[in-house]
Amino acid sequence: MSDLKPGTSVKPDVSLSLPLAGLSAIVTGAGRGLGRAEALELARLGAAVVVNDYGQPGRDGSGEASAAPAEQVAAEIRAAGGTALAHTGDVSDFRQAGELVESAVAEFGKLDILVNNAGILRDRMVFSMTEQEWDAVIRVHLKGHFNTTHFAAAHWRERSKATGGPVYGRIVNTSSEAFLAGSAGQPNYAAAKGGIVGLTTSTALALAKYGVTANAICPRARTRMTEDVFAGFERPENGLDPLAPDHVAPLVGYLASPAAARVNGQLLVVHGGMVAVVERPRVSAKFDSKQETFTYDELDALLTPHYAGRPDGETFAAAEVLGLKRE
Repeated sequence: MSDLKPGTSVKPDVSLSLPLAGLSAIVTGAGRGLGRAEALELARLGAAVVVNDYGQPGRDGSGEASAAPAEQVAAEIRAAGGTALAHTGDVSDFRQAGELVESAVAEFGKLDILVNNAGILRDRMVFSMTEQEWDAVIRVHLKGHFNTTHFAAAHWRERSKATGGPVYGRIVNTSSEAFLAGSAGQPNYAAAKGGIVGLTTSTALALAKYGVTANAICPRARTRMTEDVFAGFERPENGLDPLAPDHVAPLVGYLASPAAARVNGQLLVVHGGMVAVVERPRVSAKFDSKQETFTYDELDALLTPHYAGRPDGETFAAAEVLGLKRE
């Protein structure tokens, strides 16, 4: 493996064995921020990368689409000695997502890695949110993840059937702490990111027999989408910004690698030199009816006291994840 630090170069060192050598990858939303850092890291580790970005300038998905962001990152990878192809399709469009996967297969002969990162924000309290604001965020995040996953999964299933055995496949999906902690001003975003976790665990179980893994990450980084969220967090004068996307990219590279073959259907929080493995939900209490089914009175007698001692504001959301940091 190369000893280059993440974010410094993507030029492969041919004298060393790179973990992703010979593999091809797609990274969506890779023209800026997290996606860019992830594409550079996969290339640094030896993968040929399709850099996908629709290129709209607004973080809310507004403005004219542009090929420039994807082409600039692809050019950066090639200039450093890597292999990259720019793709400017909209992953929220089913047909264009299919064309994205087809482009990787046509260019590199196969697809091995899919990193879903593309997204937009349309923040609003639930009582103020418009239907269009809801639909737009769900479409880009959740439907966008499904669209690319559908075509990649079909590709791997077809290859597996042709060879009569498992193939190499890795999916890394992007969820968010907004889903885990509950973000009051982001009902559309939190719902989409929660849906992505459900999509990921379902995909992980469905594709395991074909040799494919699917995992989700909850990254925290200073990007175009989060510039106002982290406006109060100063950048250090020396060293890497704790909110730099470069803290996230190495985990994506690892999950995309052969070393992560046994990591499947998992959710990990990552930022600032820290990775936290999130445990699946556990049943905290169980109640049985005394007769064939519950009555209102029986439920009242069981559940009301159970919740009576709970702190105000405590919900299923895990707000404590927001306090995680590198020690």
